[in-house]
Amino acid sequence: MKKYFYVYIMTNFLNTVLYTGVTNDLKRRVYEHKARKGKSFSARYDTTKLVYYEVFEDAYGAIAREKQIKAGSRQKKIDLINKMNPEWKDLYGDL
Repeated sequence: MKKYFYVYIMTNFLNTVLYTGVTNDLKRRVYEHKARKGKSFSARYDTTKLVYYEVFEDAYGAIAREKQIKAGSRQKKIDLINKMNPEWKDLYGDL
């Protein structure tokens, strides 16, 4: 079975906070964000909506891309989201 890695962006209900992460199980990871467990960034800022993701075949590529996105401006993140998901709908149901 082929293993995939994901870079993703989560936001809150009002789309005011952006969280970028990387995982090898996107469905599980987004569920964890939605569950708001612990005293994490996601729990504090209510980042429960998946609005963007990219798929990679290796962890190194995914981690490099996550660092690139995190180093970019907020506007660059917004542009990525708008290109893939102009309505900013929660993509979790499509996984």
